[in-house]
Amino acid sequence: MTSALQRQRRRAGITFALPAFVLVAIFLGIPIFQAGYFSFTKWDGITATWQGISTYTHELTNPIFWRVIQNNFLLLLAVPVAIILPMAIAFMLNEKVVGWKFFRSIYFLPTAISWVVIGMVAMRFFAAEGGLNQLLKTFGLGFIRTDFLSSEQGALFAVGAVFVWSMIGTNSIIFLTGMATLDHSLNEAAHMDGAGAFRIFWSITLPQLKRFIQFSFIITVISAFTALFSLIFVMTGGGPGFGTTTLEFFIYQSAFSRGEFGTGAMLGIILFFMMAVLGLGQLILIRAKDD
Repeated sequence: MTSALQRQRRRAGITFALPAFVLVAIFLGIPIFQAGYFSFTKWDGITATWQGISTYTHELTNPIFWRVIQNNFLLLLAVPVAIILPMAIAFMLNEKVVGWKFFRSIYFLPTAISWVVIGMVAMRFFAAEGGLNQLLKTFGLGFIRTDFLSSEQGALFAVGAVFVWSMIGTNSIIFLTGMATLDHSLNEAAHMDGAGAFRIFWSITLPQLKRFIQFSFIITVISAFTALFSLIFVMTGGGPGFGTTTLEFFIYQSAFSRGEFGTGAMLGIILFFMMAVLGLGQLILIRAKDD
C-alpha cells in the first residue's frame, strides 16, 4: 500500500515538474546547444565557418585569455572577506546593539542599488581626487594617496573592494536568517559548563550555520565570476589594459567590440563549464559532509 502511494506521488511530482522541465530545456538548453555549436566556428553574426577544435586551441594559447582567468581568480581572494565581514555584521545586528535598525538599513543598502550606480560612485571614490584620497589627506596620510584606477593592480583592488561591499547586504541577510534558526539552549548549556564565548561560537554556533555558510560561499563565488560586468563596464571599462577584464567582460569584448561572435560563444561555453564544475564540486562536498 505504501509502495503504491509512493509511486503515485512520484508520478504526480513528475507530472507537475514536466512543464517546467520542458520550458527550461527550450529556453536554456537550446541556447546552450547553439552556443556550443558556434563555439567551433568563425562567426561574425551572419555567416559561420566551421573551424573545429582549433578555436579552443587558439584561445587557450592566447596570453590575454590566461590574464583574464588570472583576474577572475584574484577576485576570488575577496570571497572570504565578503563572507566573514557580513557574518560579523549579522552577529552584531542579531544582538540588537544600540542603533541596530539604522545600521541594518545601511548594510542592506547595496542590495537595493544598481550595479551601474555603484560603479559610478566607486569610480569617483577611487579617483585621484576622489573620496578615498581626500579621507587620507584629512587624516594626514596624503603622502600615500594614489590614483587606484590608473594602475592594473590598483584598479583590480578597487573592483574587489567594491565587490565585497556589494555582497554585504545579501550575505548579511543569509546569516541573519541562519541565526534565527539557532538552538540557543545549546549555548546556555555550554556557558553553564564553563565554555567561553569563542569556544561556544567555534564549537556550537558555527556548525549550526554550516549550511548558510556554504550557500553564501556558492553565491559569492558565482557572483565574482558572473555578476561584475556592469560594475567593470562603468568603473574601469576592463582597464587599464586588461587589468580588470574578467571572463564575462572578455566575452562582451570579443563578441560585441570586435565582432568575433564565435569566440564569444566559445568563451561563454568555458564560463558555463567552470560554473558547472564549481556547482558539482560544492554538491559533492555537501553530500560528503552529510554522510
